[in-house]
Amino acid sequence: MPADGRGKVLVVTNDFPPRRGGIESFVLALCTGLGEEAVVYTAAMAGSEQVDEGLRCAVVRDPRGLLLPTPRVARAVRAVARAYHCDRVLFGASMPLGLLAGGLRRGGVSRVVGLTHGHEVWWARLPGARRLLRRVGRQVDVLTYVSGYCRDRIGPALDAEDAQAMVRLSPGVDTQLFRPALDGSGLRRRLGIDADQPVVLAASRLVPRKGQDVLLAAWPQVLSRHPRAVLLIVGDGPARRGLRRAASEAELAGSVEMVAGLPWAEMPAVYAAADVFALPCRTRLAGLEPEALGIVFLEAAASGLPVVVGRSGGAPETVVDGESGYVVDPRSPQQVAARIAALLDDPAAAAAMGRRGRQWVAQHYSWDTAVATLRTLLPAGPGAGTPD
Repeated sequence: MPADGRGKVLVVTNDFPPRRGGIESFVLALCTGLGEEAVVYTAAMAGSEQVDEGLRCAVVRDPRGLLLPTPRVARAVRAVARAYHCDRVLFGASMPLGLLAGGLRRGGVSRVVGLTHGHEVWWARLPGARRLLRRVGRQVDVLTYVSGYCRDRIGPALDAEDAQAMVRLSPGVDTQLFRPALDGSGLRRRLGIDADQPVVLAASRLVPRKGQDVLLAAWPQVLSRHPRAVLLIVGDGPARRGLRRAASEAELAGSVEMVAGLPWAEMPAVYAAADVFALPCRTRLAGLEPEALGIVFLEAAASGLPVVVGRSGGAPETVVDGESGYVVDPRSPQQVAARIAALLDDPAAAAAMGRRGRQWVAQHYSWDTAVATLRTLLPAGPGAGTPD
């Protein structure tokens, strides 16, 4: 038992660095906010030693690369809860690991919270998966949601009482780290981009849902009005080869730069190198794969960039359409190109949009608020319910 008599929070998750993505960033930020109060149980990943050494919270790595709610994992999670005196549990994503909640309660855990993301939207739509999601909703104390869109899709799969108890817990953005007036000239020089060339940035994993292919389809129309513009695609993923091929076939190589492998610490300077952020994300697989929210949109806005976002899931909730950016039809390269070109046409108006976006994000998407909300959901007690 800790000296102050209080138990710790066990965070059970597959979504944790060094793996990169929106959920991973979200869970890491919450654990950072909890500090030494958190104990993370997650999967083994290459390069994890360096990540774990830099954290204030304890991290226990399962030997497998993927955690599933198997009897073996259930025993391991309960053992970690006992060893570290964890009386509260947070699931980084409710499905499928939230199915472990019942066993943890029987082991003495007093409070369980499950985060939900776009990932749980498809669980809510498939009959068998829907039943499992309802079961998790009954076993945890509360499920959270990152956007109104996700709440509206996940809630109907739950018992009415559990749906009503859902609480919004959205990711935030560090407005001191991501801010205007940073120096992005170093990245421009590395890529051979002149200081006066307009740059449109798309930073995200390279997967079909993110819409980088639509940006490439729209780019010739942007170039017809701004022939010196550069499309900077930052990120890596399975769509990389196809995107490179599409850029080559469209003879865009001179105006499209693709950069992979940048560490997250360099991202503020990446945003600083851009004039516009655009990512026409789209919902795929008949509604099973939406964009839940989109931390990159928040980072871009905090950096003072006007944002062009695709109409998918909760992504439109990251901008004020027409004020801090534009929401576009992600299947219309013509509309995407028109909005980007209009922002490049009037840099002063685009900069004003960026300023409004930063103000709005600072007001509505704060990490301090997110961590404070989590603490209300996982209140620390004097060791009550701490596993023996």
